[in-house]
Amino acid sequence: MANLERFRELTEDFSEVADFVLVYIAEAHPTDGWVIEGNIEVANHKSLQDRFAAAQRMIDLEPQSCPVLIDPLTDESSKAYAGLPERLYIILDGVIVYKGARGPTGYRLEEVEQWLKKFKGN
Repeated sequence: MANLERFRELTEDFSEVADFVLVYIAEAHPTDGWVIEGNIEVANHKSLQDRFAAAQRMIDLEPQSCPVLIDPLTDESSKAYAGLPERLYIILDGVIVYKGARGPTGYRLEEVEQWLKKFKGN
């Protein structure tokens, strides 16, 4: 949640350069799992409706200017992109050109911004 406002700003700043999408995956710190104090209270998703509801709650708290997709309960996107707890990618013409380290410590929007600035200049 801490990065969502900045992510939205980045999508707005570079909307003419790139298409953005946010994929909502399994909850990293559910109330019935590995809890972190002060985190937004979301339980493990037991159904796809639970995941949709959690994603909607996230959007309500920090509206996004890009599409928000929902990973199925089989966590296919998360597994394919090692997304848990959070990760940034840039894909150009079907090729991964930027793969950020795993969040939260490896979640570096400034690296994505630098890449986009350089790409925009070309």
